Amino acid sequence: MDFKPLITLIAIVNPLAIVPFFMHYTEGFTRTQIRRTVQVASFTSFAVIAICALFGLAILGFFGISLASFQVGGGLLMLTSALSMINARTAEAATHDEDVDAISAQSVSLDHSRHSVAVVPLTIPLLTGPATMSTVVIYADQAQNFWQHAALLGYGVVIAALTFLCFSTAPAISRVLGKTGINVMTRLMGLILAALSVEVIAKGLLQLFPALAG
Repeated sequence: MDFKPLITLIAIVNPLAIVPFFMHYTEGFTRTQIRRTVQVASFTSFAVIAICALFGLAILGFFGISLASFQVGGGLLMLTSALSMINARTAEAATHDEDVDAISAQSVSLDHSRHSVAVVPLTIPLLTGPATMSTVVIYADQAQNFWQHAALLGYGVVIAALTFLCFSTAPAISRVLGKTGINVMTRLMGLILAALSVEVIAKGLLQLFPALAG
């Protein structure tokens, strides 16, 4: 069995590197909300890989989308998330009695927002971004039989398990590094993500417009 796709996916997804993002987006969550976020992010990462493995080529072909265009669009999403991480500021405000009613009225929308961060941006594009999706689609195109396609789904399960492990131990990592350390790592990862997003966009643009290479 060829484990090269699995090694490639682990290197690209690298859930350990997303821990600072996870801590940032789940700041202020209850234990139940954090546990739910971990579960949703893990399952969604598998779902994205599975969908790309099974239907990626067909979906792109149906909409007439090239991998290059997919890279540019995904790179822009990554850049938006990176800028958000770099400019993020922790807002700590005391809760006054007169604010209770307003907070209660907004609880539904806040709860929805807190659940949605597990999908966007934690899973898409931070965990399974355009690079991961493109990689899965490429390996799916190279798969020649049922078992090779099934192996890609199995690799998705491995990625989901690694994501669950890293995110579940994020509080321990936070205690070791401290809030200052997490903030520094968050902004550093934002800078790195911004650079990676530019690389993804540039590669896509070069494929779409070869003349840009000079």
